Amino acid sequence: MLERIAKTKDPRTRYYVTPTRVLWQTEGEGVEVLSAEALLEERDGQATLGGGEACILSNRGGQAGLLLDFGTELQGGVQIALWTAGTGAKTTKLRVRFGESAAEAMSERGPSSTATNDHAVRDTIVEVSSFLGATDIGNTGFRFVRIDLLDPEESIRIKSVRAFLLIRELERPGSFRCSDPLLTRIWEVGAYTVHLNMQEYLWDGVKRDRLVWVGDMHPETSTIQAVFGNHEVVPLSLDFSRDETPLPGWMNGFPSYSMWWILIHRDWYRQSGDMDYLLEQKSYLLGLLAALIGHVRDDGTHDAPSAFLDWPTSPNRAGVEAGVHALFVLALQAGAELCGLLGAAEAERDCRRAERTLRRRVPEHGGSKQAAALMALSGLVDPVEANERVLAVDGPRGISTFLGYYVLKARGEAGDFVGALDVIRRYWGGMLELGATTFWEDFDLSWMENASRIDELPVPGKVDVHGSYGDYCYKGYRHSLCHGWASGPTAWLSEYVLGVRIVEPGCRKLAIRPRLGDLEWAEGSFPTPFGPVRVAHRRRADGAVETEIDAPVGVEIEYA
Repeated sequence: MLERIAKTKDPRTRYYVTPTRVLWQTEGEGVEVLSAEALLEERDGQATLGGGEACILSNRGGQAGLLLDFGTELQGGVQIALWTAGTGAKTTKLRVRFGESAAEAMSERGPSSTATNDHAVRDTIVEVSSFLGATDIGNTGFRFVRIDLLDPEESIRIKSVRAFLLIRELERPGSFRCSDPLLTRIWEVGAYTVHLNMQEYLWDGVKRDRLVWVGDMHPETSTIQAVFGNHEVVPLSLDFSRDETPLPGWMNGFPSYSMWWILIHRDWYRQSGDMDYLLEQKSYLLGLLAALIGHVRDDGTHDAPSAFLDWPTSPNRAGVEAGVHALFVLALQAGAELCGLLGAAEAERDCRRAERTLRRRVPEHGGSKQAAALMALSGLVDPVEANERVLAVDGPRGISTFLGYYVLKARGEAGDFVGALDVIRRYWGGMLELGATTFWEDFDLSWMENASRIDELPVPGKVDVHGSYGDYCYKGYRHSLCHGWASGPTAWLSEYVLGVRIVEPGCRKLAIRPRLGDLEWAEGSFPTPFGPVRVAHRRRADGAVETEIDAPVGVEIEYA
């Protein structure tokens, strides 16, 4: 019977989460909130005839409400179970507001507000069962939930308010620990940020931008490779983007995003070694590469339309043009590698020729760290020189959560591991200092000045960091505080500090080159199709690094 009616199974598992604290409740005449702390007990949502200690909301001329904190960012909604309504009504009207910050959950929507219901409804009025029932509400990204009783002259007895978390149930063959607890935590938060976004497809954000932005996926897929290894959500999302973008169209409207699709496929093949899957891409890949090559001019420039790198870099037109130029070089380089694997010799030669043509021109980066990093990684400029002149100047200022990953990679290629670790601590650690449990769509160090934490209600004289900042399409509360593209440090710490790099497709051969920077030790594991490779590095008294490696059969290790 089930096989006949159920065609598709949700790949996610549903978990229940109990709130950790009551952050706020109404007080004063006309309202009453009693025993709110009862909601912090581990309770189920099963209706019962009997009762116990309940959280009571009563309206006597006012509007009773409370704000719950679930302790960490979640994707899903809440289940509200009532024992009874005082009037005996079968349903009760509630207003439920979700927020990634406490301030967002307390916000009002309207013309003068940045709070929205875009992509996912986070502010809604619902009728819930108040007679032997429980009601599920919401499907969004959140940590905080405000509940207000709207019915006048009503009183309700709440048994439980549980968040339901929708997430793929995954093992983590990848891991990372080191002598700095902050860096260990940052690795974990980056992994969790991406895990939340691994829904039916790989999303950009769980509250807003619940889309498959293939250009933004590369940091996410790099993190997935370091934490989870080969996972179906990546090819599902790559194929979705391909099928939604018939040639000669550009993925998500940008040639640069189609370039990222090529880079992800190259990296995915290196780890998985799945030639059958790569062969499925051959026709589309060759057509896409031909379209890109058609925009390369003999003078080393290109005329691909709609140049886009990332939002924070947008005002710097020289930076955007230089960054896209470098990305074009990287994509052609990756395309040539894939064509060689696929036996497409003519297409491989065309890619190499177009890549050499683009290398004739070294554009000015305009002082953009993002552009300078991509130019260094593409070989257009020397990484050491780029680091000294641009990347290391003024620490983490001027980087973005998305392309900051490539700034870290370029600094790693320049040998500036201590500087890169400092950027991770100050920039990504700055979000944690403000109460983050996942990494944000955008961030700037200046936002920390006199800012309230996102897990507290803003106080007079301090800045509401969520409601006050953001730009372009993510102003104020529309700003996503769980964005997978911000997970770059997780992938970087595994690649550069643990030092794991793939030498042969399918991880048949790995190079282990640890770079501890200012750390005393680091240890962890890296997923391969043969099982995880475990490494541990310790700095000896003489400064040398001592390493232990445990690799499964089928994986050759090259240590340096």
